[in-house]
Amino acid sequence: MKKNILLISVVLAAVSCGGNSGNKPAAALAPAQTVPNVEVANAVSRDVPQESSYASTVQAYAVNNIVSQTGGRIRKMNVEVGDYVVKGQVLAEMDRLQLDQLELQVQNDEQEYERLKSLYAEGGVSQSDFEAAELGYKVRKSNYSNVKENTILRSPISGYVSARNFDVGDMAAVTTPLYVVQQVVPVKLLVGISESEYTLVKKGDKVTLTVDAIPGRVFNGKVERLYPVIDAATHTFKAEVTVSNTDRILRPGMYARVTVNFGTRSSIIVPDKAIVKQEGTGTRFIYVLKADGTVSYLPVKVGRHMGTEYEILEGLNDGDKVVVKGQAALKDGVKVNVL
Repeated sequence: MKKNILLISVVLAAVSCGGNSGNKPAAALAPAQTVPNVEVANAVSRDVPQESSYASTVQAYAVNNIVSQTGGRIRKMNVEVGDYVVKGQVLAEMDRLQLDQLELQVQNDEQEYERLKSLYAEGGVSQSDFEAAELGYKVRKSNYSNVKENTILRSPISGYVSARNFDVGDMAAVTTPLYVVQQVVPVKLLVGISESEYTLVKKGDKVTLTVDAIPGRVFNGKVERLYPVIDAATHTFKAEVTVSNTDRILRPGMYARVTVNFGTRSSIIVPDKAIVKQEGTGTRFIYVLKADGTVSYLPVKVGRHMGTEYEILEGLNDGDKVVVKGQAALKDGVKVNVL
């Protein structure tokens, strides 16, 4: 019995000694804190082209409806849809009966006018009779020109025939054009530009555009005119862009992406890997390496994204070292190891 009591006492003493050996400060037993490894890059200042891209649609520079003001029966139709016509080309002819009658009357009036003109010069007719004959001749000649213009229909522009609405022998109505001709040299586009860039756009500014229908080709154009009002619903204004299109490859209706160049400005540039977006917000920030080997949390205002780089509008200085790898393990003020 005494042996058992002695054994228990020894065990308790051993446990007590073991517990006392653990009375060291907790900090002495904590593992050493790991210093995060990061990679950094320099923020640099350089001139950055200020460009914005907009969706638009190619339009004909001018669209002309070929119609006879007097109506009547169609005698000839000379072109088809898809034909390219030149300015002044005869597209169609209406019935000529009225035109032929007026032509004979004008010829007679001209002869009478010349006869009276000679007599008036010799004093054979009064001034009032001569002036009345002269007025009648000019009125008849003007009427003849108007009827001729509406009988022999010519294209006032060069372009493609995009519609034909009648056939030979039809009675043409003044409300419906015989043909529609669209001018494609040059073409134009109406581009809706953000009101925030209203002061940056000027008449004559150079633009580039691409179209899905012609991959791999870039077309050059310029701002022809600026519309004077801003759309209150979309907060955009229209800029009319023209493209020479001398080879007539661009056609009305093509979908286009127009890039407008607003000039250049000096900005701070960093690799896009340096930008971190704060979850749940639109805030973007960067970790900047300080001289003491720690990093500083810095919100920034970003501009254009150019390939693998970002333009920084506010928050950074030229030469700042920014973290481009290892941001996940960082927080403001943490000391880091630069690889």
